[in-house]
Order: sequence, then C-alpha cells, then structure tokens
Amino acid sequence: MTTGTAVHSEDFSTLTDGTPVRRWTLERVGTRVRVLTYGALVQSVVVPGRDGTPGEVALGLPDVKAYESHTGPYFGAVVGRYANRIAGGSFVLDGRTHEVTPNEGRNTLHGGGRGFDKRVWDAEEVPDGVRLSLVSEDGEEGFPGRLAVSVTYTLDEDGALRIAYRATTDAPTVVNLTNHTYWNPAGADSGSALGHELRLAAGRITPKDEESVPTGELLPVDGTRFDFREPKPVGPGYDINYVLDETGGEPVAELYDPASGRLLTVRTTEPGLQLYTADHLGDGPFAPNAGIALETQHFPDAPNHPEFPSTVLRPGEEFASTTVYGFSVR
Repeated sequence: MTTGTAVHSEDFSTLTDGTPVRRWTLERVGTRVRVLTYGALVQSVVVPGRDGTPGEVALGLPDVKAYESHTGPYFGAVVGRYANRIAGGSFVLDGRTHEVTPNEGRNTLHGGGRGFDKRVWDAEEVPDGVRLSLVSEDGEEGFPGRLAVSVTYTLDEDGALRIAYRATTDAPTVVNLTNHTYWNPAGADSGSALGHELRLAAGRITPKDEESVPTGELLPVDGTRFDFREPKPVGPGYDINYVLDETGGEPVAELYDPASGRLLTVRTTEPGLQLYTADHLGDGPFAPNAGIALETQHFPDAPNHPEFPSTVLRPGEEFASTTVYGFSVR
C-alpha cells in the first residue's frame, strides 16, 4: 500500500522586522523537502545516493537572516512577478507603457527591488504538501493589475518534487514565475558542481547582448558549446535561456553525478529553461559554481518580444504552470 506525503510545519525564525517565518517539511519514500514561507523558498532537498546514504542536493542557508543578507543569489526562492529580465525596466501592454523597478543596471531582474523572493507567503497544508499564496497589489514594483498567486509543493509517489504555479489578475499584466534552486547532486557541501553530466532537450537558445537581454533571435545549438542534447560534463560560463523541444512529457533536463549515482530530472509545461552555472555566486557560504540552476520559465524579456511565447495574463484567465524535479540513482 502506498502511503502519502508526511507533512509537518513549525515556527522557524523571524525577519529583522519581527515578521515570523514558518518552515514546512515534506517527506516521502526517501525524499525530504523543506520549504520556508519567506520567499516560498526551497531550503533543503535530501535524497539518497547509490549506496542509500542521504545527501543534501540543494544549496540552502541556515536561517532567515542569512537569506535576508544574501538576496542576490535568490537561493531556492520563487521569483516574480516576472522571472529573469525585462530590458530597460519597461514594456508596452495594450498601448500603454509600464515602468517597472530596475534593479540590475537599467534592467529589471526577477521582479524588481522587492520581488516575490522577499515576501512572506501565507501557507496551508494540502494533500501531499503545502500551498503558499500571496497577493501582489496593482502597481507593485510598477506592474499593473492585482495578482493573486499560489505555489503548491507536493511530493509524488516516487518522491519527485512537484511545483504547481497559479495566478489570476484583475487587469492585464505580465507573469513569469520560476523556482531558483541551485542543485548539486554530489552534495551541497561537496564543492563545485561543474563536471556533472548534463542533458538538455533543447536545440536552440535565445542569444543575449552584453546586458544579458535576449536579442530576439533563436540560435541553433548545433556545433556550439551550448549543445547538451547528448549528455556531457557541464563547465563554467553558462547563464542562458534554452528553447525547449517538444518532449511529450519526457524529461527536458537531466543532471547526473557519477560518483554518488544521483540523477536529477526536470519535467515542465514551460517553453524555456535557464541554465545558470552560478559563476558569480560567491555571496554567502557557497563558492562560484557550487550549484547549477535549472530554472523553467517563459523567455526573458518576452513582454518586449512579441515573437516570443506570450507572458500576458488577462482578467478571467488563469496562469498555470507545473515543473517536476525527479530524483533517482544510477
């Protein structure tokens, strides 16, 4: 008989302003995931290796004050209202220009100065997991519309971590949500994640300019270092959006550590995936390249590129996206 996910919550810590933060723990068939209400972030993912030894495979910090001090890496957080970049901190929607908070030079990154990663979310237990929710008011960071958002973390029967995003709005807006966990299947304390074998079901990328903003092209990966259609060791220097192939629900990404045998797989309903090898990490206890982010998403700066898949959400519609991180051994 298959048993469900064990779900437990506890008082965890408080922000510097005194706001309480709770931690939720999900456990099932060898997988243990810990989620904080601050940033709806994944603090910890523990899964067994080939020899059965549990290991921490997500880069996390010990307490909330550490997350407040090290905001730049977005450790494990849900980022929004718009994940990745919006060029020039502005976009036009239905003929109206919206100025959003620039926080990376002249561009807006991961929602602006106070994105969803810096909010304390409401939380409630649901079957096999926890649902976190918040309301982003009209005009927050310059984005139009009152946006009601939920992110539900559950564990599947095989211990896979399922992340389901939902959002509705009362006025036309743009939405792009992702989770910013850094993964290291060898273990979060094992040093560099470089050298892990990576496979990506993606034949194209969206090349970027010197400000890391897409040029609007779709560039084939054939004959370039961006080609991971066959597994190969991943090196440094990657921070790029991949245009995912149609896979029929099969994994779009696989990250494998031969030493421990741990294999991370990614399935998603999203059209893109940002590969980030964390060359600029260094903020906090982790060195550059200590983890690899595989952020499922719509394309960066899509509001300014009508040729990209649309990120527009209108009243009466629901934004819905699901990503599943699976764990196994070889």
